[in-house]
Amino acid sequence: MEQTLLPRLVRLTTRNGIQVRRTLPDREIRTIGAWCFVDDYGPTNDESAMSVAAHPHAGLQTVTWLFSGEVEHRDSLGSVQLIHPGELNIMSAGRGISHSELSLPTHSQLHGVQLWTVLPDQYRNIEPRFDHYQDLPNFEQNGLAIRLFVGEFGGVSAQTQIYSPLVGAEMVAPENYENSVELNQEFEYGILAISGDLVVNGSPVAPGNLHYISAGAHNMKLTSHSGAKFLLLGGAPFTEEIIMWWNFIARTQEEIEELREKWNSRSADFPSFEDQIGGWIPAPAMPNIRLSPRGARGHAR
Repeated sequence: MEQTLLPRLVRLTTRNGIQVRRTLPDREIRTIGAWCFVDDYGPTNDESAMSVAAHPHAGLQTVTWLFSGEVEHRDSLGSVQLIHPGELNIMSAGRGISHSELSLPTHSQLHGVQLWTVLPDQYRNIEPRFDHYQDLPNFEQNGLAIRLFVGEFGGVSAQTQIYSPLVGAEMVAPENYENSVELNQEFEYGILAISGDLVVNGSPVAPGNLHYISAGAHNMKLTSHSGAKFLLLGGAPFTEEIIMWWNFIARTQEEIEELREKWNSRSADFPSFEDQIGGWIPAPAMPNIRLSPRGARGHAR
């Protein structure tokens, strides 16, 4: 099965009018492997485009990847890290962590993606950790320039901290490109178009759209006349049912309610930290309906 997911425009913060393009989760497709959240933002010259005050996460990893610009990360572990294009930040929230993100004035536009992965049940309550990677595999294969930031592709591995079988890579196709790229048939994939014209297995994929390929495919055919930049995200299908609510991933509503209460009461489970933004973002009110666990294809239990 293949289909192209169109983005929803979502306002990033109440501090400004910047919107992001969100393709995952989708009503029909909730996860691609353990990838469960895909936000694509920019390019923008707004110096305050990324100004997200302290907020929590639990049960997931955040994966930050930039194409241009600079973002400062701070968290409740005491981490302070500036990320540049071609570098990777992975924050494994585990039982709970809080952080903030601030874009810094540069001579280039801000453009990047914010990704999440679901932590499998056996890892979702691990102690939180933060990892920054600068030396990532950068190679050429099938005529594509590839920077691998998660997992393995084409016999090359990125030594980044993950908890389930995944792949994540930035790929650039030159002008007048046409070739087939081998896939792991045990993985499902999402191809997020970033720039240029891109056709995947005969389907045009406009920038901001995410093309989904279900598990079982041996390869995919890529075509681009102008040249194209895109992300390849894939993984073994995630079979656990989960509840995604606000910035938390859990298995029951009671777990969500407990995490929400801990954050809003400023519990020591989410230690405070100092940053240039100030303040914190309170969790919203719980919905009036009971939250039900859902599987990868969006069906409630």
